[in-house]
Amino acid sequence: MSDVFGIQPAPEQWLVLATAAAALLAVVPRAIWRLSRNAITIAHEGGHGLIALVTGRRLDGIRLHSDTSGLTVSRGRPTGLGMILTAAAGYTAPPLLGLGGAWLLSAHRITLLLWLATALLLAMLVMIRNAYGALSVILTGAAFLLVSWLTEPDVQSGFAYTAVWFLLLGGVRPAFELQAKRRHGGAPDSDADQLARLTHVPPVLWLFLFHAVSLCSLIGGGRWLLGL
Repeated sequence: MSDVFGIQPAPEQWLVLATAAAALLAVVPRAIWRLSRNAITIAHEGGHGLIALVTGRRLDGIRLHSDTSGLTVSRGRPTGLGMILTAAAGYTAPPLLGLGGAWLLSAHRITLLLWLATALLLAMLVMIRNAYGALSVILTGAAFLLVSWLTEPDVQSGFAYTAVWFLLLGGVRPAFELQAKRRHGGAPDSDADQLARLTHVPPVLWLFLFHAVSLCSLIGGGRWLLGL
């Protein structure tokens, strides 16, 4: 247990840069993004689910689909602050998780980050309601668990830094994808549109919020990871 809460050695700067490049490679090419985006969807739907519970809503279940879409169903008041926060949590969850991970890594809590990620995925698994979603979460959680148990510190560092860079970089792209879809008349029931109906604030301003959170998280988290 002391290893989990202990401080691990900081990786070499070249490893931090290499993991950033690896994460960028998982985000930019469209062919790779179609697969890697599943991890962002897990964080997105997990954000909806977590905030639903925190705000007192009843979480009925989460579904993850092979086209990288997802659905989180909760019950409670159809309007009000709890519903607004739940709807806003999806696009903001991946970059904010990345920011939190960057803070832990800047404090050299690499093992703690790996175990926290495993715990969050295990908690999410309980609420998954379809086979593809369960498989996605199990495989992701197993990767974190096996790396934290069976690998050397350098491998743990590389894995943890890659995962956090991926959340930070991958958290930026979905808001731009949503903006492009809405420009062409797609995604009429997106999170931004749901928030607009709940708050009477135009969807474009909610898109601006998603962009602001993701880009600020990338800048702040990147500075922490690079030790600036």
